[in-house]
Amino acid sequence: MAISRSLAGEQGQNLEAMKAGMFLRKVKSRMWKRLRHYKLQEDCKTIAYKSTKFILSLQFFSVSISDVEAVREGHQSEALLNVADDFPADHCFTLVFRGRRGNLDLVADSAKEAQAWIQGIRVLMENMENMDESTKLDQWISDWFLKADLNKDGRINFKEAKKLLKMMNVDMNEEHACCLFMMADKSESGTLEDQEFVEFYKMLTERTEVLDLFQDYSSDGQSLSQCDLEEFLREEQLEGEGSYEHALQLIDCYEPSDTARKNHSMSVDGFLMYLTSPEGSIFNLERQGLFQDMSQPLAHYYISSSHNTYLMEDQLKGPSSVEAYIQALKRGCRCVEVDCWNGSNGEPVVYHGHTLTSKILLKDVIATIANYAFKASEYPLIVSIENHCSIEQQEVMARYFRDILGDMLLTNTVEGVSSELPSPEALKRKILLKGKKIGKESESPTGEVSDEDEAAEMNKDSPASESLPTDSKVKKLHFCIINSHFLSGSDFVLHNTRQLTRVYPSGMRTDSSNYCPVDMWNMGCQIVALNFQTAGMEMDLNDGLFTQNGYSGYILKSEILRKKERLFDPENPEEREDYHPLLFSVKVISGQQLPKVKQKDWSIVDPLVRVEIYGVPLDQVKQETKYIDNNGFNPHWNETLQFKIHTPELALVRFVVEDYDKASRNDFIGQYTLPFTCIQPGYRHVHLLSKDGTSIHPSSIYVHIKITEL
Repeated sequence: MAISRSLAGEQGQNLEAMKAGMFLRKVKSRMWKRLRHYKLQEDCKTIAYKSTKFILSLQFFSVSISDVEAVREGHQSEALLNVADDFPADHCFTLVFRGRRGNLDLVADSAKEAQAWIQGIRVLMENMENMDESTKLDQWISDWFLKADLNKDGRINFKEAKKLLKMMNVDMNEEHACCLFMMADKSESGTLEDQEFVEFYKMLTERTEVLDLFQDYSSDGQSLSQCDLEEFLREEQLEGEGSYEHALQLIDCYEPSDTARKNHSMSVDGFLMYLTSPEGSIFNLERQGLFQDMSQPLAHYYISSSHNTYLMEDQLKGPSSVEAYIQALKRGCRCVEVDCWNGSNGEPVVYHGHTLTSKILLKDVIATIANYAFKASEYPLIVSIENHCSIEQQEVMARYFRDILGDMLLTNTVEGVSSELPSPEALKRKILLKGKKIGKESESPTGEVSDEDEAAEMNKDSPASESLPTDSKVKKLHFCIINSHFLSGSDFVLHNTRQLTRVYPSGMRTDSSNYCPVDMWNMGCQIVALNFQTAGMEMDLNDGLFTQNGYSGYILKSEILRKKERLFDPENPEEREDYHPLLFSVKVISGQQLPKVKQKDWSIVDPLVRVEIYGVPLDQVKQETKYIDNNGFNPHWNETLQFKIHTPELALVRFVVEDYDKASRNDFIGQYTLPFTCIQPGYRHVHLLSKDGTSIHPSSIYVHIKITEL
């Protein structure tokens, strides 16, 4: 990676110190603290580390800078809090990785050494973030080259190149690959250097489907003039006024050739860069930032909500951790759960009661909430308390909430609020405590009752207490819903225009699995709590819904779920006055650089694409393409899937790519989920995410989207 000249001076010294290598102590617990030698590699993208026992060995473990999401200073992790008495805060730092990978907690010998790593890694992360799409792709290819260059001489021969192509999910005709290899071998040495391999790769992956589209709109077959590009934007991407000016902006932004930019034209390379950029993605960027009215009552919003937030795994014997709160809050979660129980020495603890899950101190949880409550969103955070403490330890709880949260804690009624609930705007940067208090203290040794206690009690009295009643029948579902147990579908929608409803997974889900949240959103339920620690379709839908509106954790519900005078019934969407169904057409064209599922050299994926619609019952449908044999590199489907969408404003669309397996269940490759209302028409790339919701760049599928009224 090229490091800019601006990194001279102190930052340059930091990077040199990192390249020279340093002994740092890796901490996992109070008992596990071991020295490791850490060294930044010359590529400035990888940190290698070794045990002190194997310091002379050529083998090492490594950390990629691109996998690091954040660097925390001081005692800002569970492991480092546990050793706070042993190591000063200014010697300690934590590398936080994307997805569900565990943190790396490190301790340097001095504050100066710690700062060299902290500042150095942050600079490298910023450098990577600022790369354009073309540079990122070159970087990705170079990373693969380094993996194939086993003897580290900076060259690979054709045999190594063939093996590398297999690793990259390419099953290529050997004669064709050899011909391209020789063309890329400018030095005629029989080997390829780093940049020669980049050219070899680009020849292998030439996007003929993009080239054909480019030539359809090019006046001279060589480039797109500003007028050519404007025509493409109007005809295909369905852009209206301002498309001529937008064409020039795209040329200035994505065209790599200075000459072409001066001539207000775009080459095929620039066109591809635009199509693979965020502007060319399926998600409408105008809906990515904060765009909704935030001054309506809280009951008018979906609120991103977590269940058993303290758990990292299952709810029988999994670990509890403040890290789980950090991860949820960083994802924009606006309602977290705290299960409080009596602890030793008068200290309340948080854990899943009557199980083998580990315990954490309530005061550490509150301190973590105070620190991270408003880093991802400024809108109010609801803390849902499951209170099982004695009166004495409740007094300790109250003191901690007051002292640690301070002015952030909402203790008075919001001024100027009528009989309706206050708005997210009125409650900005405020923390709301939610709990239940029973009528007579004598009825309970603690004077408190929790949502889950209430649900369990109702379960004894009524077989329908965990059910969602509808007009026609009672459906048994694995979730609990507090209040409104016997309302019809449309009456429940009306109830949710005025009151908040919290829904959460049933206690029977001991593996921390999730229910599908869409059925609850269709009814206008606001606090639909999921186990954030459990990846899968349910969390994909949650992440997809809350990706819009600036990741604020608040999404204004559709008008049909906010109107008190007109009842909407999700079971019968055709009965609404303004019923206007849409035809949603998806042409799945091709895929790019899909990751391998099985890491064996000979294993190459057989990918298929499935498009899933979630929404009102009439809209819940799935369709998929055929699978392509042995090609995860650049598969072409060219298949069109069509859907009738009855209630577009409540629909979510999930694109799933799987590796077909005729003998067993298909293997997951990647997915991307978004609200139907956030979809951009035209030729678009769908940038795939891993099972835990992190980017797997440059993996994508290329589609054409058409939405028409029926």
